[in-house]
Amino acid sequence: MKAKDKESLAVLRMLKAALQNDQISKGNELSEDEELTVLSREMKQRRESLAEFKDAGREDLVEQTEAAMNLVGNYLPQQLSVNELKAIIQEAITKVDAKSMKDFGKVMGVVVPLTKGKADGNEVNRLVKELLNA
Repeated sequence: MKAKDKESLAVLRMLKAALQNDQISKGNELSEDEELTVLSREMKQRRESLAEFKDAGREDLVEQTEAAMNLVGNYLPQQLSVNELKAIIQEAITKVDAKSMKDFGKVMGVVVPLTKGKADGNEVNRLVKELLNA
């Protein structure tokens, strides 16, 4: 932080505080999965804020939030592409022998652990529904 990049420093402090708050609430050290969950939650909050700022026409906050998202994204695993996600979901559908939307929960039960931290849950949900209805 010798470059005195105040925005990056603020984001890193916010991430550190979020991790510490989760650690305190759990009462023990966070596992790597729990840390990824915290970082994913922070990224999701930024995504939601970004949409609201765009709707309100707040370009200054849009730029600031996008920069924060880029920084948080550096600490998350590489996100899966739509094609990679579809392949994982298709494999899960075959594995649980899903035939209809009634099997949605079974498919999600297999897919979510495989994509945790690597894909947005809403995107996974949408693709599972799309592929089950196909």
